[in-house]
Amino acid sequence: MFGNLFEEEEEEGFSSLSSKGRVVKGVDEPPPPRGKSNLCGIKNQGGTCYLNSLLQTLLFTPEFREALFSLGQEELGRLEDKDKPEAKVRVIPLELQRLFARLLLVDQQSASTADLTDSFGWNSSEGTNQHDVQELNRILFSALEHSLVDTSGSAFIHRLYHGTIVNSIVCKECGNVSQRQEDFLDLTVCVCGVLSLEEALWNMFVEEELFEGNNLYRCAQCDRLVTAAKSAKLRKLPPFMTMSLLRFSFDFAKFERYKETGRYTFPLSINLRPFCEPTDAEDSDYSYELFSVIIHKGGCYGGHYHAYIRDIDELGQWEPPVHEPKLQEDDPLSILMAIISQVLKELVLLDQLGQKLMDKIGSSWSKKFRKQYGPIGKFLQSHSDVFMLVSNGTRVALKANLPSPDQHNEPPTGSHWFDLNDSTVTSIRESDIEKQFQGKESAYMLFYRKTQLHRPAEARNNPQYKVPTHLVQRAQEENVKLQEMREKCEATNNTVELCLHLASSYRLENGALQPVGKEPSENPALSFDRRKTVGDLRLAIYQMQELWEGDMALTVAKSLPAGLHLYNTLTDDNISLNSAGIYNNTDLFVWNGRDVIAECIYEPLVFFFFLILACMTVCEELSVRDAGVRLMTTLTLCPGSSPRASQVRLFFFFFFFYLKSSIKPFSTCSCIKTMFFSQCLKAMLEAVGLDGSCWHLRKLDWCEEVGEPLMDEVIIMNDIISIFYVL
Repeated sequence: MFGNLFEEEEEEGFSSLSSKGRVVKGVDEPPPPRGKSNLCGIKNQGGTCYLNSLLQTLLFTPEFREALFSLGQEELGRLEDKDKPEAKVRVIPLELQRLFARLLLVDQQSASTADLTDSFGWNSSEGTNQHDVQELNRILFSALEHSLVDTSGSAFIHRLYHGTIVNSIVCKECGNVSQRQEDFLDLTVCVCGVLSLEEALWNMFVEEELFEGNNLYRCAQCDRLVTAAKSAKLRKLPPFMTMSLLRFSFDFAKFERYKETGRYTFPLSINLRPFCEPTDAEDSDYSYELFSVIIHKGGCYGGHYHAYIRDIDELGQWEPPVHEPKLQEDDPLSILMAIISQVLKELVLLDQLGQKLMDKIGSSWSKKFRKQYGPIGKFLQSHSDVFMLVSNGTRVALKANLPSPDQHNEPPTGSHWFDLNDSTVTSIRESDIEKQFQGKESAYMLFYRKTQLHRPAEARNNPQYKVPTHLVQRAQEENVKLQEMREKCEATNNTVELCLHLASSYRLENGALQPVGKEPSENPALSFDRRKTVGDLRLAIYQMQELWEGDMALTVAKSLPAGLHLYNTLTDDNISLNSAGIYNNTDLFVWNGRDVIAECIYEPLVFFFFLILACMTVCEELSVRDAGVRLMTTLTLCPGSSPRASQVRLFFFFFFFYLKSSIKPFSTCSCIKTMFFSQCLKAMLEAVGLDGSCWHLRKLDWCEEVGEPLMDEVIIMNDIISIFYVL
């Protein structure tokens, strides 16, 4: 039965845990917990999305779920005994119970169906093939009924899903009625040529087919060919009506299958009285509500299944779906607010904000907004009612995250609809169902439930309702193991190695910190949890340095070719290291915050040396046309004589933080375009009177943050990017 469909996963038994997670520092990553919906998805084993959709529908059918859980081990046996010859173990219902319990109670994003499919005898010996969910529905019910023979649950499938149709032929001559009754677990309804489910049911159960002309009916009473009328009616309605839509048809002209993608509507509630035999029953006996839609996306030779399901017992956490508003690309305030609000971290680095802005609108701040609004830092400061700058202006956050209009609204009654798409579960609105009326992604199976079926109050928001005690206990044990694994993995992932540079081991030389008779590799290291605060880190370092006296400042440092440079002092003891931008292998300079070996430090130790090439320099002997000057060309007026064709003019701007320096804040020099950058750097240093050989050039990014050093000494000046630090 349905052999060779699935690949097996390395998961055995109820409480087994996946070992295929990402390995981080030697620790297997545990399965992720449930998402915002607090509902569990099902892993796709490879082409098993149709199985997953049907299983989720059965799970969220309360009466099916409770009927299955009502069967105890005294009737079904124990899975631990399934290999014992004398034991009678009904494996299929037991595995289905365990799967449902895991989906309800185990805190993980998705569960595996490997054990269940193994109980069906499905394996991966011949690869994976996707099958039809309508066919699976019938085969699964048949297998389950066969497994429950001689148990108290032997008739529960029949009780919940079984209905009957009566086909009648009435002789127009004598009035004789010939009837034949047939059973169904689901109704197959036509899609081709009709516009709605109601129209299809009307054609099936209201319209009559006439036998006349050359197509007469032989009446047993008249014993001859007569005119007759054939019709069908629903005689017995089950608690659950399953409608299988005939989306796939065959084109006899082209001799190929095709999918009906035209508009085909179906109601959220339906009264089936017009399609049934006349009775004295109340209207409520014929009234049904839609609670599940299995959707097929693709063509007749392949595709993907997922399900829209109404959470009748409200077991999940329904939240209004968030529809991202359309950004106004000319409004930097709304764009930056949208970017920061979507970042999960509390604070955003300014350079990261710039990159996210470029990803969002496809342009940098400098190109899009700088001319009108100035630097991004200035813009953020001018909107202090919206943005909050911290860590010396290197990080930004929103001052207040205002709730969306839908955030605290209770969902309307009956609106607990979710899209269960393999491992992913998301909230949807009831109105989203209309999107599945037509197209390549459209409804394929409809599940209706009688409106007179009422749920007890204790079942609401209670996933443990009617679950056997031994399955609840197994789920609790697995949750404990998962929690331990996650805590261990989280601690490992958040442990960072910090390199501590003690002030007593450094001296100030040429504007940078140089080690005093000590190699950097000998600096003490500290393993620390970055979820802890800066204050916790400071206390830990105090405890390491027993002889330390006075204040202790912690400053992020970087080892550059010129020496150790300081960047950002950690001043807020209440923020986490993660929010402070402390990552693995971060260098921290530990000092008193004022001086190093009695020499005062003015942070940062670097001074800024800008080389700006705003445009290509042009020689005077060139004509305006040959120089490439066109309409609306921007020209720069530069001091001094014009450079020759082989030269480029350099402009130097200095911003000093090291107060003892006497270098002029502005200077110029000319360099040959083909000169190596190392030669140009030497000329630049000579032009401004700087001594020493421990200087280097570093690139700047779009928001003037220090970038990578230029290490290639043979690159020529004509190829160098326009803005640098000289450090």
